[in-house]
Amino acid sequence: MKNFKLKPVALALLAVFVVGGIGMAVYSPATQAADEKKAEAPKAALTVTTTQPVAASLPIKLAANGNVAAWQEASVSSESNGLRLTEVRVNVGDVVKAGDVLAVFSADTVNADLAQAKAALQEAEANAADAAANAARARTLQNSGALSAQQISQYNTAEQTANARIASAKAALATQQLRLKYTRVVAPDSGIISARSATVGAVSAPGTELFRMIRQGRLEWRAEVVAQDLHNLKPGTSAIVKAANGSELTGKVRMIAPTVDLQTRSALVYVDLPTAAGGGKDAPFKAGMFASGQFELGTSQAMTVPQQAIVVRDGFSFVFRLNADQHVSQIKVTPGRRLGDRIEVLGGLTANTQVVVRGAGFLNDGDLVNKVAETATAAAAAAPARAK
Repeated sequence: MKNFKLKPVALALLAVFVVGGIGMAVYSPATQAADEKKAEAPKAALTVTTTQPVAASLPIKLAANGNVAAWQEASVSSESNGLRLTEVRVNVGDVVKAGDVLAVFSADTVNADLAQAKAALQEAEANAADAAANAARARTLQNSGALSAQQISQYNTAEQTANARIASAKAALATQQLRLKYTRVVAPDSGIISARSATVGAVSAPGTELFRMIRQGRLEWRAEVVAQDLHNLKPGTSAIVKAANGSELTGKVRMIAPTVDLQTRSALVYVDLPTAAGGGKDAPFKAGMFASGQFELGTSQAMTVPQQAIVVRDGFSFVFRLNADQHVSQIKVTPGRRLGDRIEVLGGLTANTQVVVRGAGFLNDGDLVNKVAETATAAAAAAPARAK
């Protein structure tokens, strides 16, 4: 029998056919079906992290708007009649104390009238002394018969008339002294000058307002609160007031107006501000400013989620709940109070609900997601930075 020798090319072809046959035998229909199923399996839309709502104690606040006004204003007027104003010592914004001299009127005419009143008093006293001496002598001669009863009566009457003239002269002198006092306009109380109409050289009539001042420098916030919220407020309630310029102060409710406005159905709540609020030209609050504020009414328990978990779409707020099948469901919620980076959720969630935090803004209802731990997400975010 002859030995057949195969060429190298033939050997290579034979090996290819053998391997191909083995591969076809191993790749069964079951394996093919599994591969097709794997290829058709849905892919996760996003890798996310989740958390559960947390109960927290949040402050209860009542917001309101209003104006800043003076606690009380004092009008400083002229009490002099027909006198010329010679000196004005204060201007708008100056802080004054009770009794400080604000303006001075010319006292030349008043001093002349005062000197005349003093002279008239001295004359009345001299006449009264003479009348008293005559009346005393007449009374000593009453029983002697040297003077008639009518003459004695005349001396007594002259004495009484002289005494009355002394009283009248003293009253006239007091009037002139009072006029002299009125030539110096003094502050009726401590406070801040808020308006000035006094002009040097002007002759003011009695009752003319020269200055207006904020008594004791005290300001108040007059907040407008609707009638249904008034029962939550009482004197002593704290309020945080923020002015239009960004300044912020803490005040306390002094009183609540006894009436409600018929047009707006709101009442004024008077909040005392610290004295430093209106303490001078550079004070943060000014009378007439608009200010907003919040009354602090205590605390209450609330269910909160991270701010990142809230998604706002079409004007509504939503969160995404992670279901057991790794799909998410979009739930409409009503946000409430804020505390740092957490927001209160009013209804729609339970304490054990898994809420998507990272990636919530890129999801749609029904998406399949891949949940990872927060630490893993942070490590993945930091990897590109380390690579750089």
